[in-house]
Formats: sequence, structure tokens, C-alpha cells
Amino acid sequence: MRTTHHRLQVATPLARFIEDEVLPGTGITPADFWRGFDALVADLAPKNAALLAERDRLQAELDTWHEAHPGPIGDMPAYRAFLRRIGYLADPAGAVQCSTLGVDDELARLAGPQLVVPILNARYALNAANARWGSLYDALYGTDVIAESGGAEKGAGFNPVRGQRVVDYARNVLDQAAALATGSHRDATGYRVEVGAEGGKLVVSLKDGTATGLADPSRFIGHQGDVAAPSSVLLRHHGLHLDIRIDRNHPIGKTDPAGMADLVVEAALSTILDLEDSVAVVDADDKVLAYRNWLGMMRGTLTEAVQKGGRTFTRCLEPDRSYTGADGRPVTLHGRSLLFVRNVGHLMTNPAILWAPGSGNSREAPREIPEGILDAVVTSTIALHDLKRLGTPGLHNSRTGSVYVVKPKMHGP
Repeated sequence: MRTTHHRLQVATPLARFIEDEVLPGTGITPADFWRGFDALVADLAPKNAALLAERDRLQAELDTWHEAHPGPIGDMPAYRAFLRRIGYLADPAGAVQCSTLGVDDELARLAGPQLVVPILNARYALNAANARWGSLYDALYGTDVIAESGGAEKGAGFNPVRGQRVVDYARNVLDQAAALATGSHRDATGYRVEVGAEGGKLVVSLKDGTATGLADPSRFIGHQGDVAAPSSVLLRHHGLHLDIRIDRNHPIGKTDPAGMADLVVEAALSTILDLEDSVAVVDADDKVLAYRNWLGMMRGTLTEAVQKGGRTFTRCLEPDRSYTGADGRPVTLHGRSLLFVRNVGHLMTNPAILWAPGSGNSREAPREIPEGILDAVVTSTIALHDLKRLGTPGLHNSRTGSVYVVKPKMHGP
């Protein structure tokens, strides 16, 4: 079943989703949306078709040349001249500049891992978004970063030999990222914050009875809990944060001289929610599922019931992380990776919306619209829920008012 809007024949489930779930609150009326969408398709679909025809022409020229010149290329200057003649190679466009104004730090200032997940799988999407912060202890214990030799096998239960190697490894990470003025984090027996006229500073007690601070005091960012016995110590190195979790009642913390139960590190800074290669989205129903997950991420409302270890729980987006800064002021850190959406490339079409060019009795037979245009319109409209803060307070994506769209297969000569 389809609903007609101007020259667009929209699968009714998609039309209902856009009008009932996407547009409310954005300030865009259904009439304006469909009128604008129709105009965009009328303008861009023919250009898209012309570019694909040009691609086919280039491929035919290449095929013909290689059929006439089989095997390795013997005359590279002649081949290069051929590529220039057919338009496959072109002169450089000249100097190009871009700015990072209005772009979040995860793109403009910070370097870190980026994940790509299929947008149809809500659990994977939530896991990736929440992977901004992760336990270094868990990561080390469960992977081959820590060798299983010398009695450090993983096994079914907890192996204290392997556990100690994890702790030692984490202490070395701290020594590299936030070295002490004297001694090592391996010798720490306690962490506390001393507050003076110039703000707070981290003080670390060592097993020889002495106390020290950080070699670079600016790497101490803040804490949680009481200054004399904090539950968390927040450090920063190259813009990325490390959170020492202190809990002397924790199974790990109670055996640690400093009460350190874990080292939580800032990891996946950004995540691409993929509409293209990692999923098979072939019709309107698939599109609605994919777009609804993107909407849930932009509104902070996406959840998924998870069964693990014989229990069921609900996975949702992690909140921001709050600390008391070294200067006594609140510090809030983004709790989730910055989210991108990857649109389908411009070579594909999708039957979710058909387009009948022309007007009146002169209209041509309906054809599928380019899927990249469909994705661009719908995903950017959905992103308005984040920009206008229409969703769950405190679960925003961009802090600078940007939308992050990956447009693949845009390369030219």
C-alpha cells in the first residue's frame, strides 16, 4: 500500500512513521516535508542518474582498453594519457580548506577508536554507544593481551595469577599516562585529594610511608566521593580520561593496597550506525526499523531486553559522568560515543518510495528513488530531535549542534 505525495508514491508504513514519529516537534509540517522531499528528488535524482551513466561510460571505456591490451600495462605514460582523455584522471582542484567550527571534540580535537555497527541491531548499537567508557581490567582479563603462560590461564572461574597480571598492567598504564612525581602507581596504598587556595591536587600514599603527587599536576581533573577517601579519581592524558575506581569492599578492591577495584578508560569516542554494508535493508519495513533505531538513539530512548547468564535486563544508553573538578566546580563528561549515521551510497535505489517524473498525463512510469537521497532526507530530519533536544534530558548526541552523516562512495577522478 502506498500514499501519494506530489510525484512521490511512499510506502504507507514509511509515510506513517515519518508523519507520526519523526516530524512531531521538529517544526516541519507533513505538507512542507513532502513538498520539499518531492522537490529534492526532482532536482537530484536526474543528476544522480547522469553520474551513474558517466560511471558506466568510464567502465565501458576501461573494459574496451583492457580487452585490447591484455596483461600487465607495458606503456604507463600511454595508459595515463588514455585515462586523462576519457576523464578518469583529472587535474587537482587546487587548495582546499575546511574548518572544525561547530564540530564536537571527538572529531575536531581528539583521536580515538571508532566503531561501526549495523543499525538494525539495537543491542549492538547500544553496546557500541556505551563503549566510550570501559573497564580496562575486564578487557585485559578476557583477551590475549595478557598471556596465559605461567599459570595465568583464563579458566572457568577467577584466576588470581591472571588477575594480578591485569592489575600490574593497569598500573603500568597509569605510570605512562599520569606518572607520579616520585615512585610508581604500583606502590600506591591510597589516593586522596588535598584542597588548597589554588584548588585540589591529587596526593598518593606509597607503601614506604611517603606521599607524592603527579609529575604533571594538570593531569588530575577531578574526583567522586569524599576528598579524604574518594571513590573515583579522574585523570586525563592527551585529552582522554582514565577513572581510577576505588572500593575497598569490592572483591578486587579489598585485596588491593590502594583499594583500586578497576581502571575505567575512555575508549570508543565515536560510532557509525550503518545503513549500508553491514545490513540488508531492502524495503520500506526494513527502512522503518532502521530509521526507528536511529530515532531512538537521537532521542535517547532506545532500549533492548538482553538475556545473559540466565538473567534478563534492559540495556539503554549510559548517562553522562559527573565529577567534582580539581577547582571544586562540577565536571560533566559525555557518557556515550559520538554517533554518526552511514547512509547508503548513491548507486542504489529502494522501493520504499517511487517517483513519477513529469506532471499530469505526461508523467513517466514510477521508478525507485536513489536510496542515498532517501537516507539523507530522513536521517537528517530525525537528527533534529537531538539538535532541538526533544528526547531524554542528558542523553544528547552533539553538544555543538552538528549532525554527522557518513556519505560513502563519493569519490571522483
